[in-house]
Amino acid sequence: MRPIKVALWGGLALLAGLWLLADPGALWPSGFFALRGSMVQLSGILAIGCMSLAMILALRPRWPERWLGGLDKMYRLHKWLGIAALVLAVFHWLWAQGPKWAGALGLLQRPARGTPPEIVNPLERLLQSQRGLAEGIGEWAFYAAVALIVVALAPRIPYRHFYGTHRLLAVAYLVLAFHAVVLTRFAYWTTPLGLLLAVLLVCGVVAAVVALLRRVGAGRKVQGTVTRLHYYPDLRVLEGDVDAPQGWPGHKPGQFAFITTDEAEGAHPFTIASAWNPSEHRLTFITKELGDYTRRLPDTLRVGQPVRIEGPYGCFTFDDDRPRQIWIGGGIGITPFVARMKQIAMDRRAYSGRPHTQAVDLFHTTADYSEEAIGRLRADAAAAGVYVHVLHDARDGQLSGERIREAVPDWREASVWFCGPVGFGAALRADFAGHGFDAGARFHQELFAMR
Repeated sequence: MRPIKVALWGGLALLAGLWLLADPGALWPSGFFALRGSMVQLSGILAIGCMSLAMILALRPRWPERWLGGLDKMYRLHKWLGIAALVLAVFHWLWAQGPKWAGALGLLQRPARGTPPEIVNPLERLLQSQRGLAEGIGEWAFYAAVALIVVALAPRIPYRHFYGTHRLLAVAYLVLAFHAVVLTRFAYWTTPLGLLLAVLLVCGVVAAVVALLRRVGAGRKVQGTVTRLHYYPDLRVLEGDVDAPQGWPGHKPGQFAFITTDEAEGAHPFTIASAWNPSEHRLTFITKELGDYTRRLPDTLRVGQPVRIEGPYGCFTFDDDRPRQIWIGGGIGITPFVARMKQIAMDRRAYSGRPHTQAVDLFHTTADYSEEAIGRLRADAAAAGVYVHVLHDARDGQLSGERIREAVPDWREASVWFCGPVGFGAALRADFAGHGFDAGARFHQELFAMR
C-alpha cells in the first residue's frame, strides 16, 4: 500500500509545489476575490491532474505495474485518484460558484473591475475568446463526471451498468481537458507547472481516445475456447478450462487475466488457477458466485464457447529468497496457490523429483466445504511438497495470526502471501506487524477488487 500512497500524495504535492513556484504571490492574496482566484486555479489543476493520471492508469500500462506492486494496486490507485478528483472538483466548483451565490443574496460584493490590459499574445487572445464556452461546457461535464464517478464507486450497482457507463468518463474528461487548457492562468504554461500539466493532459487525452475506441489492452488479447466446465454446488464455484492455441505469452502462477464471455458485460478479472505448459496451451479459471455476473456463469457458459483473454497481469508471483513461505487463501482466494502448486509439481516432474527449495505451509480457510474440492487441493499440495492446513469455519473456527504462528514456529524467517477478503488480510498484516514481523517487506497481499 505504501507505493500507492506515495504516488497519490506525492503527485498532489508535486503539482501544488509547482503551482506555488509559478505563483508565489498566491500565499499573500490581496482580498477575498484574489484568494478565490488562487483557490480556483489550484483546485482545478489538482483535479485535472488526478483525472489525467486516472485516465492513464485505465489503459493498464505495463511500466508502473512492478513499482506499484501489480495491476490490482494500480486499480486501487486509479480508484483513489477518482475519489480525489471528485473531492477536488467539488471544491473547485464551490470556489467558482459560491461567491456568485453570495453576491446574488447580497452577502458579498465584488469590487469594481478596472479596464483589463490589452492582450498582445495571439494564443492568449484565442484562449481568452473561448472562456465562455469552456466555463459553460465544463460545468456540465463536471456534473456528468460526478454522477459517473458515484456510479463507479457504488458496489450495489451491477457491474454491467458500471461497464456501460464508465467509458463515458472519457468523454467528460475530454471536455474538462479543454476547460483546463482554456481557463488555466496563461502565465503558468511557460513554467515547470505548465510543462507537467501539458504532459498530463496530452497523455490523458490519448488515453481517453484509446478507451473510447475500445482499444484498452488490445495488444494483449488472444482468442480462446472453453474446453471443460465443472461445477461445485457445495461451494457455488465453477471451474473451467480455456484453450488458447495462439498468442498467449505464458504466465506466472499468481497472475490473472481479463476474460470476456459477453460483450455487453465486458471483461472481468479472474486469477489463473493453472501453471503454463506451452505444449498444452490451457488456462484454468475458478470463479465463485459473488455477483450477478458470476451467478449467471454456470447457466450461460458452455463448452465450445469462444472467449477473449487479456493478460497476464499481476505481481503476486511468489518471487523471494526466503527459506519458508506461508500461504493464506481465504475462500476463493485459494486460486493463486493452486496455480503455484501445479507449477512446483510440474517442475519436480521435469527435473526428476528435485525438491522445492522453499518450505511452504498453506492455510486454506473457508466458510463453505466440499470434500471433492478439498481432496483435489490436498492432492495438489502432496504433488508439490506443500504442507496444507484446511480450516472449515463452522468446524475449526476462524484463522488467526496466533494459530499460524503456533503451526509454523519459524514464521519470523518466512514471507507471507495472502489472497482473500481485504479486511481479513489487513487484520492479519497488523497482527503480524504487532509481533515484530516486517510486514512492509514480507507480507504480500492481493487486492483483487477492480472497483
